[in-house]
Amino acid sequence: MSGQTGLSAAEIEAIVATAQACADAARSETLRHFRRAETVAETKGDQGFDPVTVADRAAESAMRALIEAQRPDDAILGEEFARREGTSGLTWVLDPIDGTRGYISGTPTWGVLVSVADRHGPLYGLIDQPYIGERFEGGFGRASLVGPRGHQSIATRPPRPLAEATLLTTFPEVGSPAEGRAFRAVAAQARLTRYGLDCYAYALLAAGQIDLVIEAGLHPYDIHAPIAVIQAAGGLVTDWDGGPAHEGGQVIAAANPSIHAEALALLRAAFDG
Repeated sequence: MSGQTGLSAAEIEAIVATAQACADAARSETLRHFRRAETVAETKGDQGFDPVTVADRAAESAMRALIEAQRPDDAILGEEFARREGTSGLTWVLDPIDGTRGYISGTPTWGVLVSVADRHGPLYGLIDQPYIGERFEGGFGRASLVGPRGHQSIATRPPRPLAEATLLTTFPEVGSPAEGRAFRAVAAQARLTRYGLDCYAYALLAAGQIDLVIEAGLHPYDIHAPIAVIQAAGGLVTDWDGGPAHEGGQVIAAANPSIHAEALALLRAAFDG
């Protein structure tokens, strides 16, 4: 991630305003279809069950329309539609519903992911939880949560041993058999392991509730906003080699360098073994 954005204060405010407007628009579209009997999931591709709904497409369309109107020189990378190229050096990375399986099941922990990146990685991001009414923000010197309890600053947990840590992931399988074996090596040493929260797991890490999120098989639109929010709150996100994670794939998000190092060593040893 670029530490020096080269953006003016006015430009930063304009980007933040567009991101917030995108999250508002996606919140409206996703809630309009949530827990409705007529909201039917289709399957994308031929690689098993990969659901998409009218809400996914409507939410991304609404966000794209805002960006195209307010930020016409920026590129857009979203889950549901083709990439739009830009000339500004900035790219909006959008996931209209992160956790569509949860969405069609009626669970409330799916979310909307909005972020903006330069060539180095994410600069600013939002993890929005429309049904719960929480919005996590990170980047440009901001790390906050707005929700039912009002506005508050967020920060990740201080160091603690893995034996006292809480670890989250979305799918018990995690990824390939080798990736699953590596995850279980870490989970065996953690105090508590929980599953199934999609992007909300990363929000909880940024808010200081948990210590680790480990996943595999991610796309850039799955992880850009979580990276921005977690790093702004004092945590770190890398791939399983300890390098940048914004291209997706294998990801480990940690509350602090200490727990990251302990978990990553176990993860690598089990994956390489």
